[in-house]
Amino acid sequence: MMQDKVVIVTGAGGGIGRAIALAMAAEGAKVLVNDIGASVSGEGNDQGPAAAVVSEIAALGGQAFANTDSVADAAGAQRIVDAALARFGRLDAVVNNAGILRDRFFFKMSNDDFDAVIKVHLYGS
Repeated sequence: MMQDKVVIVTGAGGGIGRAIALAMAAEGAKVLVNDIGASVSGEGNDQGPAAAVVSEIAALGGQAFANTDSVADAAGAQRIVDAALARFGRLDAVVNNAGILRDRFFFKMSNDDFDAVIKVHLYGS
């Protein structure tokens, strides 16, 4: 069913997103592995996690490439889509898995933390 489909998987550098990207590739999809490489709490930016998943997919004979743009803003999201279109010429599916955690009650969050969660989880969708 996924053979030769082009799929974007956000938050695919680890955990559930990684598993989804690997499963899609195993079924024959071409995968854009998107992950900014941040910690679970949203800090940092590292190309390594997305690149590692791409290497895993390639080792299994699949096609994938890494992207580290953020889903948290419209420009970043557009770059993700544009990258998939430029690389594979089409886009068939998006699995919006990206997420961050601010492990505290919302009323104890700073405005910046609250905005970060909303941008990734709501704007990202």
